[in-house]
Amino acid sequence: MLAVLPLAGCGTPPELRDPAPTAAPTRTAVPGTPSTAPTPPPTTGLPGAGATTPTADPGLVAVPCPDGPSGARIVDLVRGRGGVVPNSVRVRVRTGPLCAGDWHYTVLDVTGHEDLQVVTQGRPGAPRLVTAGTDVCTAEVRAAGPPGIRTRVCDGGSLGVPGA
Repeated sequence: MLAVLPLAGCGTPPELRDPAPTAAPTRTAVPGTPSTAPTPPPTTGLPGAGATTPTADPGLVAVPCPDGPSGARIVDLVRGRGGVVPNSVRVRVRTGPLCAGDWHYTVLDVTGHEDLQVVTQGRPGAPRLVTAGTDVCTAEVRAAGPPGIRTRVCDGGSLGVPGA
């Protein structure tokens, strides 16, 4: 008897029990008849409620750039006036460009050297070089870069940089 008493109060707590049936009728499939899906819940009556999903701030996540800049544009930029990469060295785009707001992140495979990370900022057709190197988490990137770029280059370490 003593072994039964401690278990007498046990059972499924009310919050874990099956909820009471809702007022909306549901259909049960009958063999030989097509089944139907349950009716979606009614809308709130607010314009656009449930019709659209909110869009995230374009700077929160670095995503493939829909409108550029192109990888070739980034390569031209690091070979240009800055002279980060000499013309005689073979360069291939490994990752990106990825965009967050009007900032861009690209990883270049430079033959005979470590991967080169490049951060640029500005219009897709005329980006300016912010920084390039093996560690591009500079003061400017930390202070002015959007979260998607900062996360990628500062918080992620070598995340997204194959071979690093």
